[in-house]
Amino acid sequence: MKIISYNVNGIRAALKKGLVDWLVKADADVVCFQETKAQPEQIDDSLFHEIGYPYVYWFSAEKKGYSGVGILSKKKPINVTYGTGITYMDKEGRNLRVDFDGVSIMSMYLPSGTNDDRLSFKLTYMDDFLAYTKKLKKKIPKLVVCGDYNICHEPIDIHDPVRLKSVSGFLPVEREWLSRFIASGFVDSFRKMHPEQETYSWWSYRANARNNNKGWRLDYHMVTNNLASKIKNAQILTQVKHSDHCPVELELNT
Repeated sequence: MKIISYNVNGIRAALKKGLVDWLVKADADVVCFQETKAQPEQIDDSLFHEIGYPYVYWFSAEKKGYSGVGILSKKKPINVTYGTGITYMDKEGRNLRVDFDGVSIMSMYLPSGTNDDRLSFKLTYMDDFLAYTKKLKKKIPKLVVCGDYNICHEPIDIHDPVRLKSVSGFLPVEREWLSRFIASGFVDSFRKMHPEQETYSWWSYRANARNNNKGWRLDYHMVTNNLASKIKNAQILTQVKHSDHCPVELELNT
């Protein structure tokens, strides 16, 4: 099973930049989108049906043009869960899960901490989401939580760890939470396969950051420990450019 996770920074904008043609070449079984910035009625699902994804799901924020996640699948899930049941999270359209025999896949878009209010919101979300996943794993033991975590875990995951240590996305409190999330029963699939590789998945639009590779690794496929031995490949597709993020890919032997 090949799973791609991609923060598209606006699904409609990405479609205009050739997203569909790239999806054909990528040939993933499941595609998870984050930051779709659209309501379901604003997206033409037939574009995805025509390239082999008959099962298309969107979970949008109440606020138009903001946040939102989606999942494309070649195979019909046995269950689809919209949101977490935690009201303040679900208003922002940040969690969508599809269940198959043997594995469940969640597209997750964790908030950014752009100012004090949003950082407080992010920290609350993080704690509540960790508690949610601990309960969820008792019911769904084989789980992939992929998406934009808006956190760089270790110095290797960010281009300037010294200067950026006080910026949201690399704050000690955020990094410590991600360590606790992993310790609760998850494996960072990319880091398992590439323990010393410095590769990023997001670059600012400022100061020619992408061409200079001044980036952050914010996008992850976190898999439960019982799936770790099933990881065949994990990579960051830095050459793909429909967004300020690039896609991340995971292959599992299922």
